[in-house]
Amino acid sequence: MQVELLQATLVELFGDGLGGNAVDGWVISDSGSQLLILLSADQTWLRVMISIATEDEAQPYLQQLLKANFDDTQEVRYAISNKVLWGIYQHDLEGLGVATLKAAIARLIDLKQDGLSNCFQQVVEGQIRQIIWVSKQQGQTLEATIQTLERFYAEGMLGGLEQPKEDKESFLNAWRYQLNRLWDEVE
Repeated sequence: MQVELLQATLVELFGDGLGGNAVDGWVISDSGSQLLILLSADQTWLRVMISIATEDEAQPYLQQLLKANFDDTQEVRYAISNKVLWGIYQHDLEGLGVATLKAAIARLIDLKQDGLSNCFQQVVEGQIRQIIWVSKQQGQTLEATIQTLERFYAEGMLGGLEQPKEDKESFLNAWRYQLNRLWDEVE
């Protein structure tokens, strides 16, 4: 891909939101995030990156992020630089096609929109699986485990005694759903 075609593609995708130049790269700012398109000094490599979270926010999820790099992120990757978690895509400019570039940018935007929510969900699911495993080791049924959680909420061990009844019921419904969904998967 020639730099001129790259710039034309970026103008097509982002229009007036595109800032920068074909010498160093471009910046697309939108809703507090920035998509950076950078060229190597010799203009043979392209790096597209988007900020996702701070390094401190990402720290508890590093294992999930590395697993996602291996299993889920396809042509893009998570990376940490300058205390920021980035979604990043790198490619040699000569072998890059327009469709490939557009797909990579779309995938990076998806990573940004997902933020750390998928990682958080994986951690929560892992903890629920541990609760199920312990319950089964103690010989409890699904129903008994749900009753225990209901008792914990009633006694204020989960949530708070001053928590509104609707909030408690909402949390309990989420627990019931997850326990029912995962119960048979855990041995």
